[in-house]
Amino acid sequence: MQIVVGLGNPGDRHRDSRHNLGFRCVDFMSRRWEIPFSERRAKAVLAIGRRHGRDVVLVKPRTFMNNSGEGISYLIDRFGVKPSDILIIYDDLELALGRIRLRTQGTGGTHNGMRSIISVLQTQEIPRLRVGIGHPPLGQETIPFVLGRFSEDESGSVSRSVSLAAEAVECILDENIDTAMNRFNSIQPEC
Repeated sequence: MQIVVGLGNPGDRHRDSRHNLGFRCVDFMSRRWEIPFSERRAKAVLAIGRRHGRDVVLVKPRTFMNNSGEGISYLIDRFGVKPSDILIIYDDLELALGRIRLRTQGTGGTHNGMRSIISVLQTQEIPRLRVGIGHPPLGQETIPFVLGRFSEDESGSVSRSVSLAAEAVECILDENIDTAMNRFNSIQPEC
């Protein structure tokens, strides 16, 4: 079983924010793989199905970004999986817009959602897929930037990175994360 979690904040107010890029990625996978989000729980909304003979669970935590660890802990208890069976997808301002990067482990960096997960699970050995949103423009604070929406000029890059993230997850499901890292970590964003 592979659990794929897109991080974000629940609610219409946050729907199209940069910080909800993880939600956008799993929403795209749900449509592409025809696995609808049909199960609502207190800690998460789930889409449960199969892809290429493998059980897949797509997840959007309902715990807000800074408490993402609670939602991931729920998944481990519910499905009896290890942290290494869960792939976390989240926005990263340290990566250029349109760039993705897979890792099998590491710190949470500046991302409070990933920090929460590492703190609750007490391990850094959690696979993750970081999707670049770029740095805020000179003079703009970080929080308003990540909670803000993408500009119309950025929409093409965002769509490409969401599609690329889905392809990377498909590679993980069909092959393994090492193959996916070799294939996708070197892809540069289109300008």
